[in-house]
Amino acid sequence: MLKLYYTPGTCALASHIALEDAGAAFEAVRISFKTNEQNSPEYLAINPKGRVPSLVTDRGILTETPAMLAFIAQSFPAAQLAPLDDPFAFAEVQAFNSYLCSTVHIAHAHRMRGYRWASEETSFVDMQRMVPKSMGACYRMIEQNMLRGPWVMGERYTICDPYLFTLVQWMEGDSVNPADFPRIRDHFERMAERASVRKAIAEETSR
Repeated sequence: MLKLYYTPGTCALASHIALEDAGAAFEAVRISFKTNEQNSPEYLAINPKGRVPSLVTDRGILTETPAMLAFIAQSFPAAQLAPLDDPFAFAEVQAFNSYLCSTVHIAHAHRMRGYRWASEETSFVDMQRMVPKSMGACYRMIEQNMLRGPWVMGERYTICDPYLFTLVQWMEGDSVNPADFPRIRDHFERMAERASVRKAIAEETSR
């Protein structure tokens, strides 16, 4: 059985939702950032990066959300979470998820994890000051050029949708006004009504 290591409020929610979408049998294991459990010897043996999510499979351990989402889609083809029969369309899915991982998430991390890129307190403050602008630019790119609607890839729900939903939850914390991005806001509200989303959120917040 699959085992998902997660922490509430992190990008692990995207994979959690996708596993629910797929109807997968899995165990969700909570990692506490408050007790620094992500850096415990036990968890570092699972993921030496000391981050979540991690997905334990019968073939080994996967990290990085785009890879995990692709694995879920390919492992449960009946769920139709990605256009697996179309190499170009599947690459488009991967391109969107890669943008969320490599650009949007990194811009968000500058608000609270500036120590990854600098050592001076003044640098941290400058990074934090830039977050509303950089995150706003990311969401503007998605709103105007990437979100096809009603789902990210158009009429078909894919693994892009739980990933976008997860990151959009951070929007207001990054001082970005959701009202400025009506298409993204509508997508978020549409996602929030899905049973898989509600189930994953309930599991993560009830412990």
